[in-house]
Amino acid sequence: MSLAGTLGGNTSDQARPFEKGAGFFSAFGADSRKMQKGIQSKRTKKGEEKMTVFDELKARGLLAQLTDEEEIKELINNGKATFYIGFDPTADSLHVGHFMALCLMKRMQMAGNKPIALIGGGTAMIGDPSGRSDMRTMMTKETIQHNVDCFKKQMSRFIDFSDGKALMVNNADWLLNLNYVELLRDVGAHFSVNRMLTAECYKQRMEKGLSFLEFNYMIMQSFDFLTLYQKYGCNMQFGGDDQWSNMLGGTELIRRKLGKDAYAMTITLLLNSEGKKMGKTQKGAVWLDPNKTTPFEFYQYWRNVADADVLKCLRMLTFLPLEQIDEMDKWEGSQLNQAKEILAYELTNLVHGEEEAKKAQESARALFTGGNAAEMPTSELTEADFTDGKIDILGVLVKSGLSASRSEARRAVEQGGVVVADEKVTDVKTTYAPEQFDGEGLVVRRGKKNFKRVVMSK
Repeated sequence: MSLAGTLGGNTSDQARPFEKGAGFFSAFGADSRKMQKGIQSKRTKKGEEKMTVFDELKARGLLAQLTDEEEIKELINNGKATFYIGFDPTADSLHVGHFMALCLMKRMQMAGNKPIALIGGGTAMIGDPSGRSDMRTMMTKETIQHNVDCFKKQMSRFIDFSDGKALMVNNADWLLNLNYVELLRDVGAHFSVNRMLTAECYKQRMEKGLSFLEFNYMIMQSFDFLTLYQKYGCNMQFGGDDQWSNMLGGTELIRRKLGKDAYAMTITLLLNSEGKKMGKTQKGAVWLDPNKTTPFEFYQYWRNVADADVLKCLRMLTFLPLEQIDEMDKWEGSQLNQAKEILAYELTNLVHGEEEAKKAQESARALFTGGNAAEMPTSELTEADFTDGKIDILGVLVKSGLSASRSEARRAVEQGGVVVADEKVTDVKTTYAPEQFDGEGLVVRRGKKNFKRVVMSK
């Protein structure tokens, strides 16, 4: 269920257009504010036709597959969609892979529809085989509950759960107490094994082996949709494009059991220009938890996306009006760096708040423009890190987190990728004394994009 959720529908007759307020460029100086003013005046002169919610989702490149486009369009545009997106708590933090789903939920809620965030406390006991070449590691109930609690806190930054505007539910509430024989009779009878085996999520696992445990995942996810339809009037499921087969199972189960129509729509996977999933670094996933991926690291990830990907990310992930993004489509060369700054700032602001976004931006500018070193990400050394009053460059790289090991640090130095205080370090035996890290310390860089200000602990 690595993307599923539901909530009560809104019966308003007219969808609210997206907010298109100013201030998106406020963090980027006078030039950006002038640019924004020019875009807005141009838009006013031409006149502006209000875009429907569905058309905006389509224009942003968010929609992949739909069961019934006209019915889905009608529900979404009129604020009558009660939809769910599911999140299996396989870690103690959401990551960039979940980010687009959260943004979609926010857009839909802004348009008068109601989201349900379905936490997969029950399905996580099985593990989703979609996109996997092997079986997921089994987690304890205690680990799953801890992860569920972490998810709830993070989701509240994106979704307004006050006054019944959204719901957050856990499928452990109905899955963990199911009677197996009753489930087989009431639900299993509606699933064709032959048809299930044609699903992409199962086909890619057949060579290495698909456990019976995982084979039940589609039935569990379909049962989720049926339960949410019955309990909350949920009429639509959104999910990643790799969830399509599981989602169709849910719509078909509702039709067979209740004789009612329900709908499914998948979200375009966030891929870079090379066709690889975005949200990964050499260190692993880019997390939304600041203790796992710092706001600066999060900012830098988006600041360093490829030129070919920046506009796509602006359309799919930010809430900037499309007119402003379309204007950036004409930018070239150094202007694309400004677009990347805007992308990084907007997304860091969404996830970590305005204060952290500004600090991250100032830190990045300090590195590349020789700004205030105090704004840079900092690592501290203690007396225990020194041997006979010295620490070598390999130790500095490891202690600062710029290298995972001394062997990795050695390779970085030997390849000419390490700079300390604007001087390239080529000798792995280079050492430093504690007093060299006093005051503002030393700025240590590994490569073009990774750096730390290293200081002595006070």
